[in-house]
Amino acid sequence: MRLAILTSHPIQYQAPIFRELARRMDLEVFFAHRPTPRQQADAGFGVAFDWDIDLLAGYPNRFLANKARNPGVDNFFGCDTPAIAQALREGGFDALLVCGWALKSYLQAIAAARRLAMPVLVRGDSHLLTPRRRLKAWTKRAVYPRLLRFFDAALYVGQNSRAYYRHYGYPPERLHFSPHCVDTDWFAARATTQARQALRASLSIGEASLAIAFAGKLVERKHPLDLIEAAALCGAGGREIEVVIAGDGPLREAVQARAAQLGVRLHFLGFRNQSEMPAVYAACDGLALPSSGQETWGLVANEAQACGRPVIVSDQCGCAPDLAADRDTGRIFETGNVGALAAALADLPTGTATRSALAALACRYGVGAAADGIEAGLASCSKRTADHRRTSEVLT
Repeated sequence: MRLAILTSHPIQYQAPIFRELARRMDLEVFFAHRPTPRQQADAGFGVAFDWDIDLLAGYPNRFLANKARNPGVDNFFGCDTPAIAQALREGGFDALLVCGWALKSYLQAIAAARRLAMPVLVRGDSHLLTPRRRLKAWTKRAVYPRLLRFFDAALYVGQNSRAYYRHYGYPPERLHFSPHCVDTDWFAARATTQARQALRASLSIGEASLAIAFAGKLVERKHPLDLIEAAALCGAGGREIEVVIAGDGPLREAVQARAAQLGVRLHFLGFRNQSEMPAVYAACDGLALPSSGQETWGLVANEAQACGRPVIVSDQCGCAPDLAADRDTGRIFETGNVGALAAALADLPTGTATRSALAALACRYGVGAAADGIEAGLASCSKRTADHRRTSEVLT
């Protein structure tokens, strides 16, 4: 089996999956765009940067020529790669995996694969909780049941992802679980007691203090101000919480000002690159992810849990039913309900049962499980193709 994979750009969460697949099969990964450090800042990180871990090693890959007038990954026309057709035609591939369909490049690849009678699989994290205007929702209900049938297999990343495909009538026998994941071993190995003690000491956080992490862009859809408000409520109720923010963005000044106004002890770390994040999680006692439904998953929750930390997530986050429904691994609260968030913070799970449950969850939502799902999808496509050929031979 030789697999072609098309994705938008190098992503820190996808690279471990590609490496694992490269150990199992012959593949090549195509990137539609190479972001600049400035584009990373414009995407909401607040600072220009390059990732400090190698996202390209361990698997064959190449960047396609992006012909878009305004190249980027934040709009449909930002990735225009007509060369994918020739790459698929000449590459000797047996199947194509696309990581979504919201870019022109993906549709170019799907069309090219169809012309070559090549099975197409899709892996994405769309869910039904993302706010949509009525016209857009109506259009999707009319179009998506037919559109999604272009995919020979769909790889769902979690429960909300599966519900999305089923909502649009996608056949259940063509759905395969390939969970959203991080390299759990990598995070766990770096989230040490020494890392915890060192960062807490540098921030003057006492060992008896409860520290909650917020990791991500400081933008409206992630509701960082809700965490500050909830921490203040906890303090008023006699449970002091210190907030550690690893991130940057347009709401930075507002968050700092509100924390000062409410007397919440805030440790603002600014943007932290990938290699620095395990120490952040280790130093904290849990992670809060109060995002709106635009948070199609929330992979920082996987990161925190890989480091042995429970998570508190809003009910509109895509990962909520998978990573936080078990009360030993996390808490779920109503999006935008600051009182409910405060109650969840005060009820953070701890102890031996939590550590054991988090370890088990990290295995179920690990790189190996994601690769297993992709292999299962490929196997089902091969079987369908073989069955179709046998049927055609009988009829002729």
